[in-house]
Amino acid sequence: MGPNSIVATYDGTAMHRQGSSFHEGHKVINDPIHGHIKLDNSTVEFIDTVQFQRLRDLKQLGAAYFVFPGGSHNRFEHSIGVSHLAGTLIERFEKEQPELEIREEEIRCVKLAGLCHDLGHGPFSHVFDNEFMPNARPGFHWTHEQASEMMLEYLIDDNNIDIDSEHTNLIKDLIAGTPRSQSKYHDRGFLFDIVANKTNSVDVDKFDYIERDAQNLGLRSSYDAKRLLLYSRVVNNEICYHHKEVYNLYEMFHTRYSLFKRIYTHRVGKAIELMITDALLAADPYLKIADAVDSPEAYLNLTDDILRTIERSKSDELAPARGIMKRLRKRQLYKFVDEILVPPHLLDTITTKVITPQEIANHQSANDHLRTEDVIVSRGKVNYAMQDRNPVDSIRFFSKHNDNESFTIPKHHVSYMIPTQFQEVVIRVFTRNPNKVDAVQRAFRRALESICGYVSPNDDRVKCDLPLKRSLATALD
Repeated sequence: MGPNSIVATYDGTAMHRQGSSFHEGHKVINDPIHGHIKLDNSTVEFIDTVQFQRLRDLKQLGAAYFVFPGGSHNRFEHSIGVSHLAGTLIERFEKEQPELEIREEEIRCVKLAGLCHDLGHGPFSHVFDNEFMPNARPGFHWTHEQASEMMLEYLIDDNNIDIDSEHTNLIKDLIAGTPRSQSKYHDRGFLFDIVANKTNSVDVDKFDYIERDAQNLGLRSSYDAKRLLLYSRVVNNEICYHHKEVYNLYEMFHTRYSLFKRIYTHRVGKAIELMITDALLAADPYLKIADAVDSPEAYLNLTDDILRTIERSKSDELAPARGIMKRLRKRQLYKFVDEILVPPHLLDTITTKVITPQEIANHQSANDHLRTEDVIVSRGKVNYAMQDRNPVDSIRFFSKHNDNESFTIPKHHVSYMIPTQFQEVVIRVFTRNPNKVDAVQRAFRRALESICGYVSPNDDRVKCDLPLKRSLATALD
């Protein structure tokens, strides 16, 4: 028996000819969250650009990666996951609800909106949005959503992608979650519920990042996004859910709240965010970081790697920023001092306009030698994604007996264990000088006592249970 009779010889031409139809029109990737994902050629055309590949260099969890080593995933894979879920949902609607007359270009644009929704994120994402930019360019209104539109246009133009302006505008509106211009898609409301739902905040963006973040962090989640994808349909031009999924939706919002409470707003993570902000602000006059948002070509190269750029530099102008980064690398972090979970009836009173670094320094003890720059006051909110409202109140449901009519479900018909408050506000105090933690805490509690009239001596946290002092109440009027 000759070798050719037992060993299959490789015929490259034949193999190519036989396999061409199998992968024609798509590529397949193996995603750790969603398994094997098919990417059509239109999606791949966007992925294989420098503008989209930039997302490989932006950590999904930003500064939280410095606290949670498992949070090493990037916005690149999240964006592909959102595109996959968006395509899965709209293609199921097309198949199961032919009366919607979903067009091929709508499917394409929904997938691309999911893919491109995070193109505009800056270094360390929300640190750049909420901390750095407002301080680097006061009064300048900028959001990463605006940058996503800028980078989308740049991606299309720079790579000569064949897509007309009407579809480009649709992608932008799908990312924004609302039709902003008159077009033939203006009355296709359900399309705008898929990627960024502004009505009730249930969208495939959350489906992906909640599951992806939880899995990478080693956390377990009791909510099931796949059921929400399956038990949904379009009724009266909006996406509605089977009534038995109402508790699953509450679980989704509670899981999101838990991630914010435990991970995204972690005390040490917040301290690191403040250090990164200080380093970027110190480097900005020399590196012109904030000016990059005005130019897509400059913004293309602005990623998390900016910290390494600072660390590699030799210029004297960047010495202060390098010093902050050295402290971060050696774990000589800014220190958490204290916090107050603001009672709802005092939200308009206990604010960062009242509790300021200067106000805290004014209440220091003799010989504490506190300076205003020693103190940082931070305000944070954690909620169910719609400020202080219950998002489920805005979700409509259908029943198996009549899936062409929708209705809402009051929370007292679901469980008496569902919260009555859907947002909490916390004011935290940090210090840049680890040796002054005790001094800053004493000063902060004195300042708070002057506002609330009471500080519990038996609790690590400040309690504001008594009425305001008359003098302060008068001053605040």
